[in-house]
Amino acid sequence: MLIQQDLLEIFDFVEPSDANAGTFSHRIHALMMRTCMEIEANFKAILSANGHAVRQTTMREYKKLEKTHRLSSYEIILPTWQGEGKVRRPFAKWPCSLPWYQAYNDAKHNRHDRFSAANLQNLVDSVCGLVAILGSQFYTCDFSPKADIVFVGESGLPEGHEVAIGGYFIVHFPSDWPEEDRYDFDWNDLSQKKSPFDNLVL
Repeated sequence: MLIQQDLLEIFDFVEPSDANAGTFSHRIHALMMRTCMEIEANFKAILSANGHAVRQTTMREYKKLEKTHRLSSYEIILPTWQGEGKVRRPFAKWPCSLPWYQAYNDAKHNRHDRFSAANLQNLVDSVCGLVAILGSQFYTCDFSPKADIVFVGESGLPEGHEVAIGGYFIVHFPSDWPEEDRYDFDWNDLSQKKSPFDNLVL
């Protein structure tokens, strides 16, 4: 919520549009660093919770979750963005490297020469990446005091899209799961098991 709030504050000063995608500043840099650290923290937490030791803190290690979370299929819409950048698929380039994550590493480790890599385009892609990761874990539940509020008037959303955690972004959850990778949630069977939850097999 804080990251989203800070992004919307940046939008108060920099119009969210294709024309401004290359804009960079210390505020954008700082928010991109925080966002990508949050992404890494979520990846590590998912792997750790499922008994997988995180040997390297690299996207190569985190890519293991594509098999179970299908992040490459997540589509995120920015309602106020003007231009082609309105729709983002932050993990679409997996298994190749992700441009926004590479930009994060460049701007973090070589800020003197690569400060401009932390621009509005890469910041928004990283925030959309975080929206996808959170959506893959918690769907649209943000567990905030206002989490029980029911949104109305969503009829204008594209089919299959939902308002994401935080209430600003719109997310299209993956609909292309192969049949063999789908869970069979039969509560009658699951309720009889001592431990109905399995760890991820990566």
